[in-house]
Amino acid sequence: MKVIDKILKAQEEDRSYWSFEYFPPKTQQGVQNLYDRMERMYRLGPEFIDVTWNAGGTSSQLTTEIVATAQSVYGLETVMHLTCTNMPKEKIDKALKDAKECGCQNILALRGDPPRGQEHWEACENGFSHAIDLVRYIRQQYGDYFGIAVAGYCEGHVDNPDKEDDLRRLKEKVDAGADFIITQVFYDVDLFLDWVKRCRAIGISCPILPGILPIQNYAGFNRIIVLSKTIVPQFVLEELEPIKDDDAAVKEYGIRMAVDIIKKMFEHGIKGYHFYTMNLERSTRLILEALEFVPPVEKVKPLPWCPSLSAKRKKENVRPIFWRNRTKSYIARTEAWDEFPNGRWGDSRSPAFGELDGYGVSLKHNAKEALKLWGYPQKLSDISDIFVRFCRGDINSLPWSDIALAEESNIIREQLAQTNSLGYFSINSQPAVNGVRSDHKVFGWGPKNGYVYQKAYLEIFVSPARLDALIARIELDPNITYYAVNKQGDLKTNTQSDGPNAVTWGVFPGKEIIQPTVVEAVSFMAWKDEAFELWNEWAKIYDTGSISARLITKIAEEWYLINIVHNDFHDSDGIFKIFENNATDFVEADR
Repeated sequence: MKVIDKILKAQEEDRSYWSFEYFPPKTQQGVQNLYDRMERMYRLGPEFIDVTWNAGGTSSQLTTEIVATAQSVYGLETVMHLTCTNMPKEKIDKALKDAKECGCQNILALRGDPPRGQEHWEACENGFSHAIDLVRYIRQQYGDYFGIAVAGYCEGHVDNPDKEDDLRRLKEKVDAGADFIITQVFYDVDLFLDWVKRCRAIGISCPILPGILPIQNYAGFNRIIVLSKTIVPQFVLEELEPIKDDDAAVKEYGIRMAVDIIKKMFEHGIKGYHFYTMNLERSTRLILEALEFVPPVEKVKPLPWCPSLSAKRKKENVRPIFWRNRTKSYIARTEAWDEFPNGRWGDSRSPAFGELDGYGVSLKHNAKEALKLWGYPQKLSDISDIFVRFCRGDINSLPWSDIALAEESNIIREQLAQTNSLGYFSINSQPAVNGVRSDHKVFGWGPKNGYVYQKAYLEIFVSPARLDALIARIELDPNITYYAVNKQGDLKTNTQSDGPNAVTWGVFPGKEIIQPTVVEAVSFMAWKDEAFELWNEWAKIYDTGSISARLITKIAEEWYLINIVHNDFHDSDGIFKIFENNATDFVEADR
């Protein structure tokens, strides 16, 4: 949706709101780490995020990629920067087309900085000279489809010494079709408040979001204020002087200063704030916490997973649990789906899942990082130790999990560690939950005044020598259902139906029961290809023929992947009883 509609709704409800800016990193690993950070910062409840466009457009493809991923994978309403710098009309057309195709409905129209090495800004051939030209062109080509933001300079644009003329030019951008304004960085609150008054006095009535850049370190702060000629109150410079060589102290000062700035603006009726995060999380999070800007649970977590904002996924309200820890992979695998109704995905024989490629069969980490995390396993007990360390929080990633063990799994952390110590390698899990309130800090999701439920779930790799014994113990409990499969596709199950088995559901006032997470056969068989291939990707970080590579490849070729559901959601421990007293089996298998 258009960001202006979200802003106007927040203003109508008379509540504070905020947004975050990110820039495209220079390395692929940096991009992946940015995605992790964006996913965490989603929980801070921004109304939207925006992604910058490098001067000259050299990172334009990466900008559109990040925008598309933020929208479709992480469910973040995203504004795409678009500049005039080195951008002829054909490039502008492609950027706008790409934005629309990925579901982005918001553009921040900018003139942009001069290209690197060029002192003065010049329009390129068949390009635009000013942001207002870009605003007019977007409106001409797309009508009201895009929401458009523009930049405001409360200290005046560095290229325009006439501040009154600068203000008139801002009004022209708004009159041309801009919906709201985001200001450049400032540290003098009185100057900003006076500028807002002058904006209103000449007829600029649209929302104005102040740009907040917390001071992260003294050198960076100095560089910014010199390049942008930003005015800094004298007391700030004096307070920074004695601590300028202490990075931690400067960062803490920056947090306190931003809190004070926002509090003063709040007193003058300013309730929307735009954070220039510099791709960092801590300062922004601590500022929001200090201000007690805690978003409602239903705003932040409408489902147990982040709903996609991709236009064709709007009806998606169910996902298979298998990809819970690799969301981007799931989105990529299902990009070609035509519909997403109720987790059934139409005819199960249709080509629902895409081929394994790209992110779907890659590790999150490069070889150096992976070796630091997982070392050089020589025997099965070494593999077991890696999984145990993950369960206990000593390492934050496995090939099957891009993120650390979920907070909800804290209550079964030791049981998971014990299971892995016995030689059953878990890659996904959730505890049983019997009717906690939907605003619960850990388990809550969905509208307020509801209740949510979960069945205990485990997904593990098990050796073929131990599979039959494990299945025999499973069969003793009529509440447990399972699917087990090896790389070759030999499937074993005690499930009588191919239909979905809901493992998460919620009951809310005035709604049907919502079942957003399921286990079902078709998607499990698609997931197993990826799950086994990740063993091979892990093996590739070692020398071919090494003990570690052979050990991991053997697991990929011979072991089974099994998902286990304990269907009695009242029983939080029953799913682990099938693993008791099996340490001897593991020791023998490891010899």
